Amino acid sequence: MVVRLQRRTAMHNMRPYLRTLTRSKSVKRKYVIMDALLCIYKLKLKLEAIKTELANLIAVKREYLSLMKELQLPKEVEVEKGEKGFIVRVTCEKGGDKLVSILEVFEEMGLTVSHARVSCNLYLSMEAIVVAEEERALHAKSIAQAVTKAIERQ
Repeated sequence: MVVRLQRRTAMHNMRPYLRTLTRSKSVKRKYVIMDALLCIYKLKLKLEAIKTELANLIAVKREYLSLMKELQLPKEVEVEKGEKGFIVRVTCEKGGDKLVSILEVFEEMGLTVSHARVSCNLYLSMEAIVVAEEERALHAKSIAQAVTKAIERQ
């Protein structure tokens, strides 16, 4: 009898909380519990929908990254004469020591990098301003050919 009374008292004390959580309009304990169970069921359905959506997004991301790996980016080297030297733009696949090879080519040709921006997220992208250390006749075409060879060696 005492245990039964304690149970009733505990449930009686929880009823207002359950009614608030479930937004139940019911006054009877039976209906408040049914509303709570319905609320739990709806939350489970929402959780399953979120899990499914997450699995779909992960699959899309995986496929996207796979396609990006397969994408062969063409080697692109542009060199143009600028005010203070040459502007060199390079776009190619990342990997190996391509940047190091490009910088070595600059050094071999007697060019100093005065300013550079490099990005290496999905591919190697570089824009640099190079200046000749000595006054000698350099052509944009010869710089482009040397940089292209350096990229192909990797």
